[in-house]
Amino acid sequence: MELTLIYAIVGFGLAGISVISNDSIQVLGVFLQSKIRWFRWYTLAASASLVMIITISYGWWASGSGDISYGRLTRIPYQPIQWYHCAAPLILLLLTRIGIPVSTTFLVLSAFASTVVIEAMLIKSVLGYGIAAVVAYGVWIIIGKGMGINEKYDEITNKRSINFWRNAVWVSSGYLWATWLMHDVANIAVYLPRQLNVPLLLIVLFYFTILLFYIFYRRGGKIQDVIITKTGTRFARSATIINTIYALVLWYFKELNNLPLSTTWIFVGLLTGRELAISTINKDYKFKYIFPLVGKDFLKMIFGLSVSVTIVLVIHFIIIPNQIGL
Repeated sequence: MELTLIYAIVGFGLAGISVISNDSIQVLGVFLQSKIRWFRWYTLAASASLVMIITISYGWWASGSGDISYGRLTRIPYQPIQWYHCAAPLILLLLTRIGIPVSTTFLVLSAFASTVVIEAMLIKSVLGYGIAAVVAYGVWIIIGKGMGINEKYDEITNKRSINFWRNAVWVSSGYLWATWLMHDVANIAVYLPRQLNVPLLLIVLFYFTILLFYIFYRRGGKIQDVIITKTGTRFARSATIINTIYALVLWYFKELNNLPLSTTWIFVGLLTGRELAISTINKDYKFKYIFPLVGKDFLKMIFGLSVSVTIVLVIHFIIIPNQIGL
């Protein structure tokens, strides 16, 4: 077995664990938080796995060439996997274990992409963070002041309304999960050939399913703390609104161009705008309570970005030139 093939298998395995543990729970975390009181963890995992199988299989079929990345890797052509490509998801896995919601896109794809592509990804992600924060702030101001809904507390008492919002969580979570997969599955597929045959597709789907069941079994792991610490995320109405806004922002950037972006930055931006809006409306929820929460998340993102930039610099200016010199 060639060494590059071994690296590809190891890199794919590590990337799968890292991306599912770090990024997917940022999408499924609100769904998990709002449903775990009513359903067994394996029921939730099975529903997420079904959506995953349908979304990836559809992308593979619709591409006409066996590509599962929904075109996100168009600007990052396939290259033989080297040892340093495996280091990126390993670092991500270690950071995930201590609960740091870093950008998988930057940390993993930085090992493959050129500095020009990384710069364009960063600009797009920063733009996504700002748009998500502004949209979230505006939406929750309207919800709070215009509609008189106080999301700091669960005020739904009507049985029909409760049933509606609980069912809406399933729909909004499914749509968000599918939209996220269209973005971030590229962070794992980058280790695979750009055209997958049927046996390899089945292996990928089986592996992803195992990882999803594992992360649901662990109730989201350390990254779930990012969800738990935010106001009212266990409530069905809040979960539905968060999922819907997040999915719409992701859809917009998916349609904008085929350049990858950090869904983590959009997610944190959305929660930041939401928390600021809630504090604006609720006088008893002071800004001094918010800034430690959103500031900590932002610093973690910057830390992850710093690690990503370091990886890019080391690979492009130290490792590759030395290999060429040899």
